[in-house]
Amino acid sequence: QVQLVESGGGLVQVGDSLRLSCAASGRTFSNYAVAWFRQAPGKERAFVATITGSGGSQYYAPSVKGRFTVSRDNAKYMVYLQMNSLKPEDTAVYYCAADSSYGRTVEGGYNYWGQGTQVTVSS
Repeated sequence: QVQLVESGGGLVQVGDSLRLSCAASGRTFSNYAVAWFRQAPGKERAFVATITGSGGSQYYAPSVKGRFTVSRDNAKYMVYLQMNSLKPEDTAVYYCAADSSYGRTVEGGYNYWGQGTQVTVSS
């Protein structure tokens, strides 16, 4: 079992930056790939980024590549999503998710989920 808790969301302006955090507890954290998903109002949950258990590889959705950076600190059981140059279309509830396999970009590929944190980008 892995428990995940997101934090760091808020209301920002277009072009601002924000860093989300995902705090994990439970089993050996480095054994799990972690992904960030987001869900905008009226839309399905969508993949944002993922990182391997070691932190050595990352993969991003085209819509955020070059603006968002996912990283992790396994000693602290933490994963981060640095979001720069935010746009109104980035407004969503952001979730972190974990699974033993890396590279999955669909919601069904993850067994463990946090409760989400709201990010609102105002123009």
